[in-house]
Order: sequence, then C-alpha cells, then structure tokens
Amino acid sequence: MKYDIIVLGSGPGGYVAAIRAAQLGFKTAIVEKENLGGVCLNWGCIPTKALLKSAQVYDYIKHAESYGINLQSPIVQFDKIIERSRGVAASMSSGVAFLMRKNNIDVIEGFGTLRPGKRIEVKKESGENALYEAEHIIIATGARARQLPNLPIDGQKVIGYRQAMTLPKQPSSMIVVGSGAIGVEFAYFYNTIGTQVTIVEYLDRIVPLEDVEVSKQLTRAFKKSKVKVMTSAELLSVDTTGEGVTASVKTKKGLVELKAEMVLSAVGIKSNIENIGLEEVGIAVQKDKIVVNDFYQTNIPGYYAIGDVIATPALAHVASAEGITCVEKIAGLDPEPIDYNNIPGAIYTTPEISSTGYTEEQAKAAGHEVLVGKFPFTASGKAKAAGHTEGFVKVIIDKKYGEILGAHMIGANVTEMIAEIVAARKAEATGHTLLKSIHPHPTMSEAIMEAVADAYDEVIHL
Repeated sequence: MKYDIIVLGSGPGGYVAAIRAAQLGFKTAIVEKENLGGVCLNWGCIPTKALLKSAQVYDYIKHAESYGINLQSPIVQFDKIIERSRGVAASMSSGVAFLMRKNNIDVIEGFGTLRPGKRIEVKKESGENALYEAEHIIIATGARARQLPNLPIDGQKVIGYRQAMTLPKQPSSMIVVGSGAIGVEFAYFYNTIGTQVTIVEYLDRIVPLEDVEVSKQLTRAFKKSKVKVMTSAELLSVDTTGEGVTASVKTKKGLVELKAEMVLSAVGIKSNIENIGLEEVGIAVQKDKIVVNDFYQTNIPGYYAIGDVIATPALAHVASAEGITCVEKIAGLDPEPIDYNNIPGAIYTTPEISSTGYTEEQAKAAGHEVLVGKFPFTASGKAKAAGHTEGFVKVIIDKKYGEILGAHMIGANVTEMIAEIVAARKAEATGHTLLKSIHPHPTMSEAIMEAVADAYDEVIHL
C-alpha cells in the first residue's frame, strides 16, 4: 500500500505528526508495535502524574488538621493507586485511537523496519510481513530506560520506570539511582506514601540540569520529608542475592553500603534506533541519535526523524512541536525552526519545578550582563492561604536590552506558570512588559511580576 506519509511510532511526536499530516490533506498511516500514545501516554508523562496526584492527595489528608479539618488516619491502598494510574493511561490511549479514526489515519499494528526506496516492512503479531510505501517516512520510535553495566535491570529487585508504575506491592524501602525528572518524581511518590527512599546522584546536586538555587530548594524539601539525599555518590555495584539488595556506593567520605528492598534505576534514556533499518537505508547516526537538519530531514531524502531519537530535549511537548514543524515543512508551508532555548521544562514533585531559557550561570557565560530578580512564595498571599509557601520564582533579564533570558521556579503549581515566560520570550517581550502586565490577585502567578520587579529594584511586597 502507498501513502503520502507514514509515521513510525505513535508517541506524542508520532501521533501528533500523523494528525497534522491528515489535517493538511496527506494520506497518512502510523505504525505502532505496542500501545497508541507510546511511552508518554502509557508508561510516562500521564500515568506518573496520576501516581503523583494520589500521593499529593494522601499528603493533603495527612495534613488536613492544619487546614482546620479533622480526619481519621488515612490508609494507602497501593493496589488501588496503581489501578487508577493504569486506568488513566488506558483512557488516554483510547483517546488517541479515537483521534486516529477521526482523522482517517490508518493504524498499522506491528514492528516496523525501514527499507530503502521509502518503504517500511511491518511484522505483524501473526508473524506475517507486509510492505508499505510512502513519499515521506517520519521516524518517531522514542526511547527506553538506559541501563548501567553495573546496574542491570532484572524487573524484580532492580527495576526501571515501567516496573515502578506497576509493582504488585509497595516496597518498604527503595534506593533511587539518578535524580533527573524520573528519579525525583518517583522518589517523591514512594516517600510520600511511606516507603523509605534514598537518592544516589553521581553529580554534586540533585536535578543537576536545573538552576543551582532550585536544586538546593528541592534538596531541603526532600530532606524535610525524610528522603535521604546522597550527592557526589557513585554506585559501584548491587548485590541482589540476599533478601533485598545491598548497594555499594563510593562517596567523598569513603565506601558506603546501602540496604533496601529494591533499587530503581533512573539514569536516563536510550534511543530506540536498533533494528529499525537505519543501517540498510544509510541514515546517519551520531552518538546514539539520528542526524537531522532544522526541519528534521535525515541525510536520506524522504526520511525524517523527531523526538527522543534526535539530539534535542527528550520531552513530550518538544516531540509534538517537532512533528508539527516537520509535517508543515513537508507540506510546503513556512514554519519557523524551533527555538530550543525557549523550551519549558517541568518536574512534578512537590514542590513542582519549571524552567525555561538560560540559568544565571549560563547567561553570564554567554556574555550577558544580567539583572536577577527573585520572589519567594513565603511573601505570596495565595501561597500562604493555600499552605504552600515553599519555593520561589527567579528571573534572569539582560541589563542592556531588557530581554528575558530565562526563568526558574520551584513551588506549588509552577508547571502551570512557566508558559507565561515562554510566550513572553517568543513574543520578544521585555522584562518591563511583564512588570507592567497587571496580574490577578491573589494568585501564584503574581510572583512572576514581583520577581521581575525585584530585578529592577521595584518590588513591592518584599
């Protein structure tokens, strides 16, 4: 069968690309070997947020007395929490299936392998192979959990994020190796519902890609919640022969042995580029990533790549934007290349973290003379009323031109607030634009205006 566009992979990059292609009049198909929606909808973004919400609700109930409400001791029903999360994931995957039907996109089930001549061979569950052809093929096969040689995942005592979302029972203790978004989100979830959690991070601070002050704030919050945080710590080995696990960790003070029921490996991701025909087609790969231009064309005409398989931020919303940009370029429209310095990042711990643009250190290293403004939520009326005064908003502004270089937030609901900064930067607004934009009171978002005011020595409520 011949199509205008075939998309290999149905994650947030793939299915969004397919829908945009259909909207633009292309005869479109999507190839998926597992579940529509990919990792994000089935094993990542969505079901993890469902887990985190359950933990947050439990935390609210435990502290209900501080809001003037007296409740009996709540009980965590771990199996029900997992069941709810899986139900949310199933619902979202069904939603993608509906969108495929609505947009007349053919869903081809099976494992797809690229072939020369702009073709894809799909091995069906029945064992039969079918060949499909298209003018344009978009590779969107995503990524999986990366494994360390000294920390092989066995799915029982050493687990990855998939197993962490579907454990049959709640572990009494857990060692989380790695403190990126996946690591700290699971650390927050399991710690909040009563598991004893230790984080082991190789670098000198947790969430190491975030602003230094944000890392320090999250560390304080975790320690307050009884999460043990070990930084500048290297996992050497894990012994799984006993009842639980024994991890050997090298620290500045020497070798430390940690015991727990299980280990969660959260050390990043590995692109799914093996066995999909890249070598046969001749598609260039560099450092585990497919090489593309600004509009996602590979070195072989007619083949494109988006999402976690290319060297851009491994985020669902980035993959979606790349899919739309790629398809619009194919259609002969004039899309702008994506500005990767204006991508919002979000981590859904409590407190939440969000950021975009330069950190203070990066802005200075890039040669900017900067104004830095910071507004703590302890000075926010809405945060005080809500009982969530942890955290702050920090903005970095170019002193000469007023350009908003970056923003970094930690606190309640800040993942909902960062889009204001992204939109302002996209519109090339200045710091004064934000300062003179009246924000509603009382809201958490007022902290953005106040942080900008602080940068200009005009802050009112500090």
